[in-house]
Amino acid sequence: MIVKVKGLAYDISGSPIILLTDSAEQKVLPIWVGLLEAHSIALALEGTPPPRPMTHDITLTICRTLGAQVTGVEITNVKDNTYFAELYLASDGDNYLIDIRPSDAIALAIRAEIPISISDSMQEQMLEIQEILDENTQKELDKLSGELVENYKKSLH
Repeated sequence: MIVKVKGLAYDISGSPIILLTDSAEQKVLPIWVGLLEAHSIALALEGTPPPRPMTHDITLTICRTLGAQVTGVEITNVKDNTYFAELYLASDGDNYLIDIRPSDAIALAIRAEIPISISDSMQEQMLEIQEILDENTQKELDKLSGELVENYKKSLH
């Protein structure tokens, strides 16, 4: 299943969470990530070029310079609260599968402008948004999320 990055949220302890949703935005898969990874993903989402290339920008540049294409990423599994993902590369007619952290996979996918997939087992982990939030709470969360992103953008400058 193809998912999209709905945005960033923070849990009660302040840890960043990437929210992946289905195409109808009825289900969500929350993935906890580190602060630096969240920062990289936020920059990619807003299309803001960093003053100097970040690790994910460099990785994509290296791939392209060496003639490799990032063809896909897939969030594959979660075990003991650790998420797993795969990166798919193609070069000179050969295909490569590389183990990668989901946060890095997401950051690369956004930069390479390729879809993000999740496995069947991860689809089963998705939560129904309506079961989590009532309509008023969802509207408040959207408003708060927008404010957080704006404040985060301001803190970058």
